[in-house]
Amino acid sequence: MGLQSLAPPLLTDMAAAPPIPVSGKHKNVPVSDENAQKQEEDLGVLFTDKFLGDSENVTLLLTLLEEFDFHVRWPGVKLLTALLKNQCNQVQGVILVSPMGVSRLMDLLADSREVIRNDGLLLLQQLTKGNAAIQKIVAFENAFERLLDIITEEGSSDGGIVVEDCLLLLVNLLKNNSSNQNFFKEGSYIQRMKPWFEVGDDNSGWSAQKVTNLHLMLQLVRVMVSPVNSPGATSSCQKSMYQCGLLQQLCTILMATGVPADILTETINTVSEVIRGSQINQDYFASVNAPSNPPRPAIVVLLMSMVNERQPFVLRCAVLYCFQCFLYKNQKGQGEIVATLLPSTIDANSISAGQLLCGGLFSADSLSNWCAAVALAHALQDNLTQKEQLLRVQLATSLGKPPVSLLQQCTNILSQAKSEKGSKVQTRVGLLMLLCTWISNCPIAVTHFLHNQENVPFLTGQISENLGEDERLVQGLCALLLGICIYFNDNSLENYTKEKLKQLIEKRIGKENFVEKLGFVTKHELYSRAAQKPQPVFPSPEQMLFDHEFTKLVKELEGVITKAVHKTSEEEKKEEEVKKTLEQHDSIVIQYKDLIRDQDSQIQELREQVSTLSLNSEQMQNQITQQQSQIQQHKDQYNILKLKLAKDSQGLSSSQGEGAHVNGLHSEELSQLREQVDELRRQHTLQHTQLSDKDSLINTLRCEAAAAQTAEGGAGGSDNTELLREVESLRSRVQAQCAEISQLQTERQELIRRGEAASSAPASSSESSADTDKVSELESRLAAQTTETERLKEECLGLREGRAGLEQQLASAQSTVAIEQTEKTKLQQEVQESKKEQDDLLMLLADQDQKILTLKQRLKDLGETIDEDEEDELDARDHFGEDDDDEEEEDEENND
Repeated sequence: MGLQSLAPPLLTDMAAAPPIPVSGKHKNVPVSDENAQKQEEDLGVLFTDKFLGDSENVTLLLTLLEEFDFHVRWPGVKLLTALLKNQCNQVQGVILVSPMGVSRLMDLLADSREVIRNDGLLLLQQLTKGNAAIQKIVAFENAFERLLDIITEEGSSDGGIVVEDCLLLLVNLLKNNSSNQNFFKEGSYIQRMKPWFEVGDDNSGWSAQKVTNLHLMLQLVRVMVSPVNSPGATSSCQKSMYQCGLLQQLCTILMATGVPADILTETINTVSEVIRGSQINQDYFASVNAPSNPPRPAIVVLLMSMVNERQPFVLRCAVLYCFQCFLYKNQKGQGEIVATLLPSTIDANSISAGQLLCGGLFSADSLSNWCAAVALAHALQDNLTQKEQLLRVQLATSLGKPPVSLLQQCTNILSQAKSEKGSKVQTRVGLLMLLCTWISNCPIAVTHFLHNQENVPFLTGQISENLGEDERLVQGLCALLLGICIYFNDNSLENYTKEKLKQLIEKRIGKENFVEKLGFVTKHELYSRAAQKPQPVFPSPEQMLFDHEFTKLVKELEGVITKAVHKTSEEEKKEEEVKKTLEQHDSIVIQYKDLIRDQDSQIQELREQVSTLSLNSEQMQNQITQQQSQIQQHKDQYNILKLKLAKDSQGLSSSQGEGAHVNGLHSEELSQLREQVDELRRQHTLQHTQLSDKDSLINTLRCEAAAAQTAEGGAGGSDNTELLREVESLRSRVQAQCAEISQLQTERQELIRRGEAASSAPASSSESSADTDKVSELESRLAAQTTETERLKEECLGLREGRAGLEQQLASAQSTVAIEQTEKTKLQQEVQESKKEQDDLLMLLADQDQKILTLKQRLKDLGETIDEDEEDELDARDHFGEDDDDEEEEDEENND
């Protein structure tokens, strides 16, 4: 639904009202419609000034907009829109400082009545013009979400004028506003733009409104990736457009059939800026093929349109811009284009980009000549390799004649274009721009150009002639080309050295005249227009003379060429000597830098060694602490074993005393025997406990032996092995004792049983003698147990000696740590000596820098100017030295 169809009857009545009296006497004076409209505008501005005399009026109007009543809200919107049209800045200032002023206006977009919502869009368009602060507030009031929702509801590109109003508001919010652009990208709103560009197979019969909507949508995409934006923001948006498939959708429109010419042109411009400087997007664009049979690359199809003089001028300019953006900072793409011109890659069965460029370069259409020359120049921009590769291109001019190089053919056409009727200034300017770009910063190309004996006389003849205004630009470009031949000359040709070319200029042209002709280029009106932005936009083909990148080259070379022409041979010799001296000093500085880097690497290695040794020392200290704790555990276990052995010896002595009184058994003795048996049982249990403790001790000693072998090598391995053997033998002996004790307990039980039998009946003499024998045998066994106990004590003494050996191992480990600490101290001393040597080297570098500064002052005294790059390099050296000093101070503080 259009905005105009929603106009209320009030506007109709106003339109039908009688004309406003313009004289003080209220007489109707017939005036033209234009004058009447102007008078109405003047009256509107006058009434607006009166209304804005009190800022509270606007605040009150904003308050009234909160009323939901249609007859209050809608006239308020119309009034505020009229105020913004008449006095935009003043009304914006009042709304900006009004509390919740912008928020109240944003609520209009949520009104369910389309009339108010649509007029609210027009109001916000006026409000956001040229005011970044209001644009940010509107954006953060969720404007992007609401506007995109309205566009979707209204049918996207197929929608009506409401979609157009939303798109215009979006352009206002995003154009030249980096904050809103970043917010739009971070909010994933770029992804929501992709469905806008979905087209079908049949694209005929588009309405004018759809064309307008799609044009604004493409313009919105270009706002996000405009070359005037910051490089980081543009690159981020380009990446998002590739990832969400927006670039692919635009390429689909590019290759579709039936698309209107103005939409196709704007799509080409949009694709150009989406791929400009983005390697991923450029690679994708290079892979796009047109739906033809056989399939052709999109670049080739576009170039066919560029060199076709029947195509519209704006379309050809758009294709040239697309080709330039494809090659911008794309050395891979430049190599692919130049490769299509080389003899080894030419395919006679297909049309390549190189063939189209050559065809356009040598066609009869001057605009095709200019476009092809500029496109080929962009394939060589800042790429020395491709400049040298292009020298290999040979062209067959006619049957029966030998081929000529592309470089020579360009100069031939340049001379032929001058002699032809109409002089073809556009063709000559394009060829001169190509030649200047080709041989700049490429001494080999300069040598090839000078090798043709006709080129230099042609240039000097062009510059020395007195021609009209149209030829001055050509003369300036010829002077630039000759200056490049002087500045980038390596003196490999004896007839055209730098000095001889300067003498030739002085004799045939004059230095002042040469510099004056050179200045014609930058003073040209079209030069200033082309230098403003990368896109080639010209009102007519005749004004299409300069390329944006070429203006940068002219600005870079004009000053240095002027200085090179005015220099004498002596000054050049002095400059060469100074350059050689600087180069020598640079080589010396580079050597010192390499030496310092080596020393830095050595210092770093020493630091790593020191840190490794420190770590090893900490590990050894931890091992020593663990060993000390283990030794303490062994001491405690030894004391426990000692106490248990003492208890065992006491139990054996008591059993011997009991065996002496076996012959006089009676009831009290039997009770004593029972108590002794119980004691033996407890001892048996205790010895089992001792066996388990000794098993754990054996396992502990085994772990200690393994750790000692790992930490100390094989030094203490034999001692630990002997200690383990002794513990094993002790264990076997203890087990034997346990077996004997159990046997004694069995015999004691037998004695008790017999004693009980003797108390009930008198014993025979034979039984008494047998018991006596048993007692004597028991006594002998008890004596053997006593002897074995003594042996166990000796074994304990052996364990003590083993502990002494472990303590000796601990002492040796501590001595090893002390030795490592001594080595660490020596390494620190070596680091200090390396730092002293580095200080000496820095002093030498400071002396070298002082000499360089002295030579620089001598150059200035001689009238020479040192390039900013060289000065930056000197400053970088100074900063390098200061950084090294700071690093040394930090290292000293860390070591302290």
